[in-house]
Amino acid sequence: MEMLATSFSVGSAPLKNDLQTMRQKAEELESVFLNTLVSEMFASIASEGEFGGGYAEETWRGMQSEQYAAAMARSGGIGIADEIMRSLLLTQESAAQPQNNNQSQNTNTSQGSNS
Repeated sequence: MEMLATSFSVGSAPLKNDLQTMRQKAEELESVFLNTLVSEMFASIASEGEFGGGYAEETWRGMQSEQYAAAMARSGGIGIADEIMRSLLLTQESAAQPQNNNQSQNTNTSQGSNS
């Protein structure tokens, strides 16, 4: 299987800044998912009455669901960001292993030919 060149397939351990960026992006993705859930929850709430409904309420509810979702993701969420981080780190680790194996095989081959 052909490996695509990505910033995660470099073959070295991620830097602290890379880990922070990865975590931030994972939390953002979880926030997007949670926003979808919260928006659907708000859509099921009837908003009738003298001050209910209308375009302004729809806009406000959208902003409110975004903020709720972002706050939930920042405070641990439902575990999606953790799984994304685990998957990214495993991908990077597995991408580094073939390179390490190739280097050790090349070393063994060159040592064997010198004998």
